Amino acid sequence: MLHPRRSAQEVLLCDLCETVPLQSHCELCSINLCKACVGEHLSDSSKRHKVVPFLQRKDTPNYPKCPDHADKHCEAYCEKCDIPVCITCVSSGKHKGHDISDILEKLSAKTESLQKDLDELETRIYPRYEEMASDVQTEKAELETKYGKLTTTADQQGEVLHREITAIVNQRKSDIQEMKNKHLSTLNKNTEEITQKMAELKQIMSDLKSILKSNDVSLTSTYKSRNSEFRTLPPKVRVTIPSFSAQKINKDQLNGMFGSLPPLSINTEHGDTMKSAEAVSSPPVKPLLDDPRVTATIDTGYNTLLSVSCLSEDQVWTRGDNETMKLLNLQSKLLTSIQTKSGDRPYDIAVTRDGDLVYTDYHDNTVNLIKNKQIQTVITLQGWYPLNVCSTASDDLLVTMNSDDRQQSKVVRYSGSTEKQSIQFDDQGRPLYSPDRYTKYISENKNLDICVADHSASAVVVVNQSGKLRFRYTGHPSNTKKSFKPFGITTDSQSHILTTDYNNHRIHILDQDGQFLRYIHCDLDRPFGLCVDIRDNLFVAEYHTAKVKKIQYL
Repeated sequence: MLHPRRSAQEVLLCDLCETVPLQSHCELCSINLCKACVGEHLSDSSKRHKVVPFLQRKDTPNYPKCPDHADKHCEAYCEKCDIPVCITCVSSGKHKGHDISDILEKLSAKTESLQKDLDELETRIYPRYEEMASDVQTEKAELETKYGKLTTTADQQGEVLHREITAIVNQRKSDIQEMKNKHLSTLNKNTEEITQKMAELKQIMSDLKSILKSNDVSLTSTYKSRNSEFRTLPPKVRVTIPSFSAQKINKDQLNGMFGSLPPLSINTEHGDTMKSAEAVSSPPVKPLLDDPRVTATIDTGYNTLLSVSCLSEDQVWTRGDNETMKLLNLQSKLLTSIQTKSGDRPYDIAVTRDGDLVYTDYHDNTVNLIKNKQIQTVITLQGWYPLNVCSTASDDLLVTMNSDDRQQSKVVRYSGSTEKQSIQFDDQGRPLYSPDRYTKYISENKNLDICVADHSASAVVVVNQSGKLRFRYTGHPSNTKKSFKPFGITTDSQSHILTTDYNNHRIHILDQDGQFLRYIHCDLDRPFGLCVDIRDNLFVAEYHTAKVKKIQYL
């Protein structure tokens, strides 16, 4: 459709009459005029019009027409009302007291802002979307290969289990055949003994018949009876055929033997926020802070501090170098103190889902629960010493322990006083944990992995909930002065694993698969024990200063 002011030959028409081709241009009013309309336009003596030939006009902006005064153009801008205005609007008093600026200056600022938006969209934002789209396409293209590998692994594991089951079946059949052969041999031996006796009896009966028939006094007088010898029958061998005691197949155990496949984890990873991006609602994934900060410091009053366990966002249980466990708030105020039943120093502490305190006592081989300030011994070990403890999402207790001879270590899961699971060896039968009685702090991750900081092994050892080794983390290969020696360990809502690096005065943050993410420094001094509260605030027990630092790192 043609513009109303243009003919089919694209002739420009007068802005006033809109019928005659234009010839002139008023630079003051920024309108185009035909020869007949110039006189009418100049008749308005309220303005100092400047009419020039159209081809000699200056390149002036296209001022918008005023919505309130149809014959006026907006040459000014009201900053308070944030709208263009004409001179009549300004003089009418409607915008009295308002800041009025030149519309050309406003246009220039707006144009600069638009250009910046365009530049950012073209050079920064759109290319990032292109990159993300390309990454998604690449990931989609790799799906078949990656899931194919998972299927192949499942098939291979199935073949391994088939071979193992076939070997077990063949061994049982071999055992049955061996039992059958022994049974038959025993019966054959018994048969031979009975047959031999029967042959002797037949001979004796034949001899007696001959003596009786002969009436020979000599033979009769010399005969000696053997009946008493045969009255006692030879023993009859009885062999009980064994029954096959088939165990009911536990599908959970079978699944555990086969190997676990964790649920598909789909996280929305939010990219870097551009400086000019508008604020959005909090994402489900909490990003790590570039600069973690200490938000509180608690003085515990111990000479040395070994463990901290969160009761709430502002209350923590602590244990140090004596038999007393202390509940403190963020202002270092002592709220409660409990002494161990044995009078010896507790080895470790943990808070249960119900808010009760649990402690291990190495000296009397017990794990104890404190409820309403009353100590209940829930576990007493034989042949093992309890070390460190944590409470799980299912309200079980995970306890690391060391054997009496200090040659073995393991992790045991308890439901109340009942042992539910023991974790000690990997698939090749090798020990998962170092054998000594040194600290082995423990934590359950959100994906139910069991994480142990094995100080003597200089490693974090992580197994899945079935006890199968997932990985070992032995430190980040950065330039450090001293070796990696983990003590405390904890996990957060993002399934991060946090562990202390005692020698190098810092915390390592790992993802759930053992990949190093970053350090937390915060001027830490010999960090030892760790815990995280429900809002993912980190509490760090400093060994020498005996202080707890509360740190925000997410």
